[in-house]
Amino acid sequence: MKEKIGIISDTHGLLRPEVLEILKDCKYILHAGDVNKDEILDVLRNMGNLYVVRGNNDKDWAENLRISLSFTIGGVKFFMVHNKKDVAWELGDTQVVIFGHTHKYFEKIIDDRLWLNPGSCGRSRFGGEVTMAVMTVEDGHYQMEKIILAENSRK
Repeated sequence: MKEKIGIISDTHGLLRPEVLEILKDCKYILHAGDVNKDEILDVLRNMGNLYVVRGNNDKDWAENLRISLSFTIGGVKFFMVHNKKDVAWELGDTQVVIFGHTHKYFEKIIDDRLWLNPGSCGRSRFGGEVTMAVMTVEDGHYQMEKIILAENSRK
């Protein structure tokens, strides 16, 4: 059965309406940190199955969030952290590594696994694109889609 996953990071307290519109069709939501407000997680929890890690800007309210997570969806094995430097040395049979922090979209196969940073879908930083990703998984295979929400926006 195909599962649709919305992958976001670095919302920094802002859940854009266009992000919510895309996420409403996703059974799973992955947030790679720097949420900044617990209320954002409340909204996302009501939309789908939420996996979230703590970012460097997630302060006291997020002390119960993990720094890293390993999980499987649709037969695809994931490892997620906020900062790429915190990725585990031993990834085993992990197929997809998700991270955030840089605010720049990154998607590359390295050593037979996908390394993905969905970019920032909150406020535009450094004049860059506002991005996220949607992944479809089924029977241990996945397909990626980069979504550009805004370019050079100062919202």
